[in-house]
Amino acid sequence: MPRTEAPVGAQQWVPPHARSIEELKSAAAGCEGCELHADATQTVFGRGAPHAKVVFVGEQPGDVEDQKGLPFVGPAGRLLREAVDDAGLDPADLYITNAVKHFRFELRGTRRIHQSPGPAHITACRPWVVAEFALLEPQIVVILGATAGKALMGPSFRVTQQRGHLMPWPASAHHPADFPVAEAQALATIHPSAVLRADNRDVAYQGLVDDLKVVAGAVR
Repeated sequence: MPRTEAPVGAQQWVPPHARSIEELKSAAAGCEGCELHADATQTVFGRGAPHAKVVFVGEQPGDVEDQKGLPFVGPAGRLLREAVDDAGLDPADLYITNAVKHFRFELRGTRRIHQSPGPAHITACRPWVVAEFALLEPQIVVILGATAGKALMGPSFRVTQQRGHLMPWPASAHHPADFPVAEAQALATIHPSAVLRADNRDVAYQGLVDDLKVVAGAVR
């Protein structure tokens, strides 16, 4: 497929009556809804409990995730797992995914440097996230970072202003109405990669754990 600045979107690859996450994952492996599929190693779909009470949504897979085909298995993923444990969340209640399913990067020599996905990539990949939510029906959606926040809540959403407390779904008038999670709540926090970049990593990590403790206390 030729690259284009106007992605066709993922909808034509999404099974219309999918019965499982595995069915979605299998279909997503062939997705060419935007140009990112051409350079990425593979689609990196979500994983976790099929009836998860809590769904984490990040930005996009990183270099390690792109190579292994699993979300949050690199340094940021390891830190997130530690934070989940320290917050008292049960991994059996969790599902984790990304707003964009392919790794966007810039090649510098032999290194692949992370590039944030643009609005067109988020829009193109949106049908996959909608399909995931339709099967999962989570109680709480944890928004990891700014890109995920804008993907789920609209362009005016700011993690720095709205992090750390539970919000009804939808959280703002800008929220698109097609996510089938009307009775869920949302909580925004920083992406674990932001902890890794922080000047004071201990303080940043404790802030992430404190946010996740709010989620743990709310899970029924």
